Amino acid sequence: MPYDENQHRPSGPRRSRRVPAAVAVLVPAAALAGWLLWPGGDDGRSAGAKPSAPAPVTTGPADKPGDPVASGPSAPASSGGPLAGRTVVVDPGHNPGNFRHTSEINKLVDIGTNRKECDTTGTASNAGHREADFTLDVSRRLRTLLEKQGARVEFTQDDDRPFGPCVDERARFGNNADADAVISVHADGSAVGNRGFHIILPGLVKSGEADTSRIVGPSRELGEHLADAFASATGTEPSNYIGGGTGLDVRDDLGGLNLSTVPKVFLECGNMRDPKDAALLANASWRQRAAQGMADGIAGYLRR
Repeated sequence: MPYDENQHRPSGPRRSRRVPAAVAVLVPAAALAGWLLWPGGDDGRSAGAKPSAPAPVTTGPADKPGDPVASGPSAPASSGGPLAGRTVVVDPGHNPGNFRHTSEINKLVDIGTNRKECDTTGTASNAGHREADFTLDVSRRLRTLLEKQGARVEFTQDDDRPFGPCVDERARFGNNADADAVISVHADGSAVGNRGFHIILPGLVKSGEADTSRIVGPSRELGEHLADAFASATGTEPSNYIGGGTGLDVRDDLGGLNLSTVPKVFLECGNMRDPKDAALLANASWRQRAAQGMADGIAGYLRR
């Protein structure tokens, strides 16, 4: 049973430092049928200003579901620009080939606090727009924007391997690159009516191979910059079901964060299981704005 590094608990009252029992959810066939585990976790920051109200967004015709628009090899980073000399690792969540390699992605890996499955297939919309395709498309758009500002951008995967990488390998990729910032791009698979984006921050973990003590503060700064910039660029609101309206959620159960030694966050761009959010995520113009919001947030953090 794959453990999903980006699936979350059902909506409900906000709880402090209490991990509710895991809930098994059956994903419809259009969403790559299978049982996904939605674990509990920490609930974001206790205080902080909500991002200013974003401008409204108008959606146009959706692209063909599951067909990434942005593709091709990375362009050389500009020798100049405000981010010259900075390294950003972009981690497109999941992999389009994971569903063909269930035995491999079900293997357990050490995430410091315990052992979890290597990776999962990710979620999908009712129309069949797969999260793994969405994350690659947005990540490629983000790479182009960051490289135009002079950053060196590395990917954990670019649909260039049959499955994975595993969550522990994704963390090590950013560590080995000595990245100035790492962003793991995802889309959520929650209940209908749950809308908006949220950013997952690492909690304080000191267990086994995991020690996040050095990155908790910088990762929160990165997340706060991203929350403001993403809301402004996309015209979408922070999550109405996670984070108490801040758009920020702290978790200590994700291997991709627990094993990181450099500032890292997960960005859940919206909920693929909600029709309104799914329409945005399927729209190429909105995805470009999402990438722009990420680029602006990362640049703001790196230039602080």
